[in-house]
Amino acid sequence: MNTVSASASQNTVRPGQGRSLTEPWTLGPLTIPNRVVLAPLAGIGNWFVRLQARRHGAGLAVSEMVSSHAIYFGNDRTCTEMLRIHPDEHPVSVQLFGADPEIMAAAAERVATAGADLIDINMGCPVPKVCKTGAGAALLEDPDRAVAVARAAARGSGLPVTVKLRTGLRPGDGKGVAVARELAERGGVVGLSIHPRHASQRHAGKPDYALAAELVRELPVPVLLSGGLHTAERAREAFEQTGADAILLARGSLGNPWLFQQLVGLRDGDPTREEVVAEFNWVLDSAADHLGAERANRYLRKFYPWYIERLGGTRGQQAVLQAALQQTDTLEQARELFAAAGLGEGLATAA
Repeated sequence: MNTVSASASQNTVRPGQGRSLTEPWTLGPLTIPNRVVLAPLAGIGNWFVRLQARRHGAGLAVSEMVSSHAIYFGNDRTCTEMLRIHPDEHPVSVQLFGADPEIMAAAAERVATAGADLIDINMGCPVPKVCKTGAGAALLEDPDRAVAVARAAARGSGLPVTVKLRTGLRPGDGKGVAVARELAERGGVVGLSIHPRHASQRHAGKPDYALAAELVRELPVPVLLSGGLHTAERAREAFEQTGADAILLARGSLGNPWLFQQLVGLRDGDPTREEVVAEFNWVLDSAADHLGAERANRYLRKFYPWYIERLGGTRGQQAVLQAALQQTDTLEQARELFAAAGLGEGLATAA
């Protein structure tokens, strides 16, 4: 069944019409309270990262990329940890990747059972180990399969489906644009997330917001914008320039959930050191809940630099604290080091 409806097409606002990021909007049958969304972050966007974004004002959060094959074959970590949904994070979307429609349908059914409100299909990941399976950005080479995968997710889950994709594989090929049109017309999707860089660019280079604006004007479904939105000013400018229905915050929100607050009008300035320390402690507690204290201590080492940056100080001072945190044996040691630095007592001497 094609779920691209008249109400969905009317929901797309064109550039220059003057909108606010704080306005509610609709994505399929769902009303989203504002137009600021946490993007899918591979290896990062677990339930507590999503819940953190929602706590700070995000209208919607999307999960990390989850393998449809791993769900289909019953991988324990995937089906328990990666499909864990907190009751306070709704609405929530789970992002799947895969190239087999039947496997996608079965995986999507499991995702619906886990409690997701939406399913997002990744058709933009440029990582070779994903693309060599025919998934991610490789689907831009095969519009018919891309459509089949999206329709299978909707069929299997009964949930609204969105797709996140790049504008192409390489500069000048336009394959992502063509697939976006096919998905909107034949794929039954309720929305499309556009990262206006080619897959070969990864996260480098200037996003083509002009091309994104063209897609917003053309496509009959809501368009969400991703790519390069690292600051509140940049995000607002891109939102106005493109006319996108919503924006996706990705790496710019890592260690900086206050960016959501700034964009939805809940705060003007940056967080205080005390706020950063309190948030760091919330992350430690949540990670321990999710993984157990021992695993969380290792897992969070990739998180520490994001929060250290929010404390300020010189690069040298931050490097000292970073080195000390990477060597901690327990979460309590990390908590104590960070608290001392947050109070201005330990940035220079954390080691």
